[in-house]
Amino acid sequence: MPKVSRKEASMPLQEVPRSMDVDDGPLPDKPTFAPIQAGAEGGQKVEFRRVPVPQHRMTPLKNAWMQLYKPITENLKLDMRMNLKTKKVEIKTTPQTTNGDVLQKAADFVHAYILGFEVRDAIALLRLDDLYVECFEIKDVKTLRGEHLARCIGRLAGKSGKTKFTIENATRTRIVLADTRIHILGSFQNIRVARDAICSLIMGSPAGKVYSNYDQSAPASMTADTQEFKVDCGAHC
Repeated sequence: MPKVSRKEASMPLQEVPRSMDVDDGPLPDKPTFAPIQAGAEGGQKVEFRRVPVPQHRMTPLKNAWMQLYKPITENLKLDMRMNLKTKKVEIKTTPQTTNGDVLQKAADFVHAYILGFEVRDAIALLRLDDLYVECFEIKDVKTLRGEHLARCIGRLAGKSGKTKFTIENATRTRIVLADTRIHILGSFQNIRVARDAICSLIMGSPAGKVYSNYDQSAPASMTADTQEFKVDCGAHC
């Protein structure tokens, strides 16, 4: 670094004049870019998703494999295989994949089936963008043990599954009761309504009271599905 004398250091700084001329000519044309491919976005990098499969879902997955395989490979242009050593479903992109978002959609589709949803319900995750899966356990709402827990699960299902089916039809969701775990598939708003109804049942409210409160707050179009339940509820709730 060059040395600066005391005389030079005490001198005030001088402003360097700059040209303020602005070119008034026409602006350049707006550039146009071709749609980026999924492979080019990551520098031709192949992306993976791995979905673990529990032991009790191996047989249902084997029976419905082609129903899962065709939409993912033919419509989404992805590769899919089952790794028997790690017990995971592996999904990866291909050069024909045009959209990078479809990889996560395919993983959510397979994961929803692994949780217990039917294929015709889980496939909606591929067609719609505003669908989600929410999972929670009964102990997250209230700690129950023994017969109290068994009665709570019975309240959620209802006689012959009537309570669960009514919540599904009224809120336009799909619900899976897997022991103490509860999985809800639907839009964000519908999941919230179904979750509130399920939490009320877990806390001990009878089904009839839950649907009476629901009719007061839900739109008229969504309460029509509960009328049949209310007629028969008085004899069983």
